[in-house]
Amino acid sequence: MDGERVFKEWELRRYNGDNKSPMYIAYQGIVYDVTACPRWRTGTHERLHFPGQDLTGELADAPHKAEVFNRPCVKRVGRIVG
Repeated sequence: MDGERVFKEWELRRYNGDNKSPMYIAYQGIVYDVTACPRWRTGTHERLHFPGQDLTGELADAPHKAEVFNRPCVKRVGRIVG
């Protein structure tokens, strides 16, 4: 998408929910805001996954598929490079 924000990995790490910052995760090069998602409200997802990270390599072990990124609480906010 043209004009969308581009994150470097170190920038993504800032969006981890600390100090009321939003919680962002990346998956297959896309950065998503999961702050409003009930399963992230504690600051982790199922006590296994943490915001501010690229979770691409972890989805294969999840009990769900990539369709979770289509849920209304998940917002695309940019893409990650590097």
